[in-house]
Parts: sequence; structure tokens; C-alpha cells
Amino acid sequence: MSLSKISMFDIVKKQYIYKLRAYIQVFMSLVFIQMLGILFSFNGVGMSGGGSNTLGVNVHFYSADIVIAFTIVWAIISAILITTQAYRNDDFVFITNRKSSNFSNMLFLLTASIIGGITAIMSTYVMKVLMYVLERAEYLSSPIAASEMIIGFGATILYVLLGTAIGYFIGTLVQLNRLFVVLVPGVFIGMIVLGAGSMDGGFFQDMIKFIFMESSFALFFIKIVILVTLLFSSSMLLSNRLEVR
Repeated sequence: MSLSKISMFDIVKKQYIYKLRAYIQVFMSLVFIQMLGILFSFNGVGMSGGGSNTLGVNVHFYSADIVIAFTIVWAIISAILITTQAYRNDDFVFITNRKSSNFSNMLFLLTASIIGGITAIMSTYVMKVLMYVLERAEYLSSPIAASEMIIGFGATILYVLLGTAIGYFIGTLVQLNRLFVVLVPGVFIGMIVLGAGSMDGGFFQDMIKFIFMESSFALFFIKIVILVTLLFSSSMLLSNRLEVR
């Protein structure tokens, strides 16, 4: 065994491929969640109307917003589950350490984010097909430019990736101390309540605007990459404090 030299790259690669095959239920749940999102989207994500004495017009707006929101929630929950002890014990099938385990998890979550982001945007076309199949002749759609489509795919993937980073960080905190099961939701709810009662919107609303209200895609990309890097790096540092086996 002392003559066998195994590189970190080989270990991470083997763990990553193993997790793609072993965690197939993660993608099965993605299909279910997005189908549920499409079902909720049939009532539209917005509505406007108007009329006169003899005529009334109601306009419903359809988009993939609900599917994207459901996908982000799926990403957070899936990332939390990957940090649990049952999933961490799967790494002991290989020669491993904390670093290779974290790297393989992050690669898996990156892959899941790409798949989740692409399928979330593509659900728009599923809704269009269903509208025509259900003979809703009043349904109208506008063409989307290729540049807008690319930005939409990129932004959605980044949103989902941020969700996985948040979930992975929360999951690592919970594994470090079970008290965070109560503290994390408490802090989150507290920030929302304090922000709702503040005249200027509060820190939580300012943070949401800073991340999600960016008009420049390049700046948005930089912000998300920095946040994801900080969250994953913090998770790696915290995981070093977990019990060894």
C-alpha cells in the first residue's frame, strides 16, 4: 500500500462519478418538484384586466417563475441532505478525507444546479405545449431573443447554485451543532420580521435587493460567484471540526 500513490484529483473524480449514480433520487425529486411547479403555474403568475359596460378582459401572465422558485427550494433541501451523516458515510467506500469529500459534493451540487436551472427554464416550453394541447386558443406567446435565453439560463443556474451553497452551509452548521436546527430558522424569520417593521426595509431586504435586483448580468455573476465561494469555503472550514471516523 505504501507504493500506491493516489492523487486528490483521482479520488474526487471517483467520488463524483459514484455520487452521480448513487444520488439518482435527487434528480427524481427534481422532476416531481418541477412538475408540481408547472401545475401551480397554470393559474398564471400574474393577472391584469379591464373592461367596459359590455366587455371585460382578463389577461393572465405565464412564466417559469414558480418552477424556478420550487427548484431553488429543492436545491437548498438537497444540499442539506447531502451533509447528513448517512450521506457522509457513503464516502468511506473510497480512500477519502474531508477535502476530497467536500470537493466531490460541490461538483455534484454544481452539476445538479446546471441540470435544475436548464430544466426550470425549459419548463416554459412544456407549459406552452400543454396550453395548445388543452386547446386554450386564447394563449399568446412572444418570441425570445437568443441573448435573452442565454442570460435566462445563466441567471437561473446561478440562482440554483446559490441555493445549494446556502443549503450546504446550513447543513454543515447543523451537523456541527444540532442547536442550529432552531437557530437558523429563528434568525431567518427574525430578519424578515424586523425588515417588515422597518421603514427602510431592513438588512434582509437590502441584501435581497443587492443580490437579486442587479441590472447588469456581469455584476450579478460576480456577486453570486463570490457568495457561493464564501459559503462553500466556510462549509469546508466548519466540516474540519466534525468528528472523525
